[in-house]
Amino acid sequence: MSARLPVVAVVGRPNVGKSSLVNRVLGRQEAIVQETPGVTRDRSAFAAEWSGTQFEIMDTGGLEPGPQGLDVRIVEQAQVAIDTADLIVLVVDAISGPLEDDAVVAAELRRSAKPVIVAVNKVDDPRDEPAAAAFYRLGLGDPVPLSALHGRGSGDFLEKVVARLPRQTTDIDRAWASMAIVGRPNVGKSSILNALVGESRAIVDPVAGTTRDPVDSYLEVPTAEGTRELRIVDTAGMRRQVQIKDPIEYFAFLRSRRTLSRVDLALLVVDAAEGVTAHDQRIAEEIVEHGRACVIAINKWDLATPEVTDRQRLERDLDHELRFLDWATSVRTSARTGRGLDKLMPVIESSLASHRRRLTTALLNELIAAAQERRPHARTRGRAIRVLYAVQARVAPPTVLLFTNGQLQTDYVRFLEHQIRAFEPFSGSPIRFEVKVRPRRNASP
Repeated sequence: MSARLPVVAVVGRPNVGKSSLVNRVLGRQEAIVQETPGVTRDRSAFAAEWSGTQFEIMDTGGLEPGPQGLDVRIVEQAQVAIDTADLIVLVVDAISGPLEDDAVVAAELRRSAKPVIVAVNKVDDPRDEPAAAAFYRLGLGDPVPLSALHGRGSGDFLEKVVARLPRQTTDIDRAWASMAIVGRPNVGKSSILNALVGESRAIVDPVAGTTRDPVDSYLEVPTAEGTRELRIVDTAGMRRQVQIKDPIEYFAFLRSRRTLSRVDLALLVVDAAEGVTAHDQRIAEEIVEHGRACVIAINKWDLATPEVTDRQRLERDLDHELRFLDWATSVRTSARTGRGLDKLMPVIESSLASHRRRLTTALLNELIAAAQERRPHARTRGRAIRVLYAVQARVAPPTVLLFTNGQLQTDYVRFLEHQIRAFEPFSGSPIRFEVKVRPRRNASP
């Protein structure tokens, strides 16, 4: 397997500007930035490049001595980032100067024996540079003054970063496929992610909305030829946009929507105990609009009512409320007990295969011709409307071009889709149709 990109972990006390520095390195707004300590919770990794050197930069939650509650998990995530990293950037605050917490974190980093760069942030003016010298006492080498907000000193900082990264000797392979885990807050997305990858990759907490940044993980999927990697993105819970008042949640929602545009498949997690809600429907609509393959995980099945009739009613509700996802396969799961998780990967693989499937032009036209013989399109102003020719122009999602002599009614396009799926189900994947109307020839004068 090809080597991964070298990893740079950005750590430090809360609210010293770690996410701002990550955004400065990336040259775009990726990590959530807010003047509130503890905004960044999970490890969030992004691909970056400087002077031709590619690396992965990892934003982390703040390191705090003696944390309690959810903060314990945040520190655990940051420590995992330290263990994973090839280079650690300790971000400190030039305005506050070195604090006791900085010294405790620095001692932890020295024990790790990993290369460390001390980035002294908030040096917005050349006259403030002498303040950086105070951080020599951390015992981690020369402090680098910079301003993540204004970009001052960021070039010198990045030169030091790439100079201390291990050299890449092999090419980086793209993942075989990518999947986003989406759903309402607190339906068990992170628990499913952790169960799939077999480690505590995302923070799991009963407080709704714990995950805010998309988190990438890699899962090795066995094949007849060996293994291939599936990139998995756990996203923040997608609330209805009109109900988002917290600006942090708003940015997380936008980032979750953008995640759908860059993955192949969405694993939609629905809470079995609550059933399908209007929120679930809106998320499903987003999946359809983005043309993603989809698998539905009916999670917390162990908490659903045990009565058979109630469970049957739940499944009927699922079919009805998500009827525009009738091509998606649903799996009953329990991330807590492990039920059904072994069935997820085969369904995901078959759905991805459907998403990339292509029908030959000859077969497609044969299916369309048979469908028109079975049920001709309604006449428009006395004129027969027909599909003259069809071709599958694209995959992911499968996209069929229909060349016609008139505009097709929406219900007839659905009929054609059903006829195609009767032969080739395309299970787990939407099929898109584009109608190209042939212009009528002008009558001779």
